[in-house]
Amino acid sequence: MAQWLVEKGRPDEAVALLSAWAAKGDNDSEGQQLLAEALRIDPSSRVAQMAFERMEGMSGDHADLDAAIATYSDAELKRLEGEMRRPTFRKAQMGFNNNIKWQGHVFHVQTEDSGLDQPHIVTHLFADGGRVIKSHRRSYAKSVKRADVAEFVRGLMKGQHFEMILALREGRFNAILEGREIGGLDELTEPPNVDIKKLTKKKERRDSSEVAIASKAEPAPPAQRAHFQLRVLRSLVGGPETYAPSGEQAIVGSKGTIALSGERFCHPEEAVLVFRDNRLWLEDLDGGNGVFLRIRTPVELEIGDEFVVGDQLLRVEKNPVADDGPDPDPTYFYSSPKWPSSFRVVQVFEGGASGACVVARGNTLQIGSAVGDLVFPDDPLVAEQHCIVEEQAGAVVLTDLGSRTGVFVRIRGEQELAHSDEILVGRTRLVVDLLGGQAA
Repeated sequence: MAQWLVEKGRPDEAVALLSAWAAKGDNDSEGQQLLAEALRIDPSSRVAQMAFERMEGMSGDHADLDAAIATYSDAELKRLEGEMRRPTFRKAQMGFNNNIKWQGHVFHVQTEDSGLDQPHIVTHLFADGGRVIKSHRRSYAKSVKRADVAEFVRGLMKGQHFEMILALREGRFNAILEGREIGGLDELTEPPNVDIKKLTKKKERRDSSEVAIASKAEPAPPAQRAHFQLRVLRSLVGGPETYAPSGEQAIVGSKGTIALSGERFCHPEEAVLVFRDNRLWLEDLDGGNGVFLRIRTPVELEIGDEFVVGDQLLRVEKNPVADDGPDPDPTYFYSSPKWPSSFRVVQVFEGGASGACVVARGNTLQIGSAVGDLVFPDDPLVAEQHCIVEEQAGAVVLTDLGSRTGVFVRIRGEQELAHSDEILVGRTRLVVDLLGGQAA
């Protein structure tokens, strides 16, 4: 029940509930676990401190604790349990609340749904600890009868939340922040204009057996023309400046047409490039070290996704479940305060061993050579402030902060390539040239 209250954005109630039931019972392991969970949610809670004092037989002013015990009776727990079990979408879906660090300041973005009875989404941008800078509102009254209305509204909330964040970073609210304009509420009618890419995760058109057969096929006859070429931007081992395979398919790897000879991190069959319907597709063949695509816009990641910054291979991971807590009867556990964290980023060494590991401070983790939470001062390809990884609206988003050398995300499955896209295989960087300059 306390976890549900936290998820609903009511952490103070969760702490009061846990503290009340910890203090009501005996000072046993069950009560200690309840109190430990309350302190994990809010280490500075005065109500939790009162519960500790009472459980240890210490006197003092415990009025707030007594009020919590009176509030969270058996009847109130039954009422809360009923609220937990009741379908809540007609009332409202759970919103998003995130802090944003930008240009040395902390902003807060809050997106809420008003429910099917008043179908609209509202997003507020806060600064200076509570001043509302801008508000966006969209109605979804025309969509309330959709069969997938819950999923639709969730997507609308997510898009509107991202839209506000991107508008802040693009400088659209600078005049408001500087006091030259008034913010106010905008009633929006168009769908959220959000340019956040999500790379393909599944092979939708081909499977590994088809690719294996294709890779063993005889080379295409010289008469076939080249539809695309790859220009080498960076290579540590030399080799051709350009790869221009003929035909409509080319294997990237030491056994393929694009051999990348001497590239020690390139698998014999790392990926396949397929020109189909006047479009170019890149498919990872699994089993190798992967092929990485330079991001042009913010990209949504999943737990386990890998990306490259400079010469550093990094992976997004879920934080492990905390295993700290009180020992049985009646030893208590103490530690330095811990900040909340949504995820962590782990450095991956050659051979797969883990290197540096940094947890996000709240929902944000910045990477650079001089400024950030994860710093690589000895990598000349990493900018001072290179990129930022954030948990926003329930998604992990990777954003390049305008670095010269870029950020590359590992492709899973099949991904369409555009003219001038850059790909990374090992430490070799290649740029895509769709002959004729076709855009994907």
